[in-house]
Amino acid sequence: MKIIEHKLDAARQLSSPNCSPRPDDEISLLVIHNISLPPGEFGGPFIDELFCNQLDCSQHDFFADLQDLKVSSHLLIRRDGEVVQYVPFDMMAWHAGVSSWKGREVCNEFSIGIELEGSDFEAFSDAQYDSLEEVSKVLLKTYPQLNAKAIVGHSDIAPERKTDPGPFFDWQRYLQALPG
Repeated sequence: MKIIEHKLDAARQLSSPNCSPRPDDEISLLVIHNISLPPGEFGGPFIDELFCNQLDCSQHDFFADLQDLKVSSHLLIRRDGEVVQYVPFDMMAWHAGVSSWKGREVCNEFSIGIELEGSDFEAFSDAQYDSLEEVSKVLLKTYPQLNAKAIVGHSDIAPERKTDPGPFFDWQRYLQALPG
């Protein structure tokens, strides 16, 4: 696995329009999220459709709140370990929203967002941890301003609004697999 022109060669590539240029080239934060659409349901096309502005909000009652939402992430890691990339790493994905890390606002500007298909209410799969660990190692090697101490959950940068990746994310397992 490697990064070529800010794209992960092992990822399935889908292009999200929900991105913008970074104000500078600094990538110094990695943010871990969870997502499931509808909540608690896995598989299916809905996450891809949401990030690519193709979600038919009439398909489920929960989707009504997502009608005009414009969000994305750099990567999604599905339950089976498949990695999907929506935004190149040199672009700003719209994953963090109102956020702050160590006094710096607008975390989207300097972070990479990784969504894990999951929820706050159940464990993530071994395949997801395997993929996340491998992807993280490649990101840490490619972007020198990133380090293991700059890997956080969405809840760390938006504690008033967010709880993900949630209590079932095994931080110890994940971080022990990374260098440094």
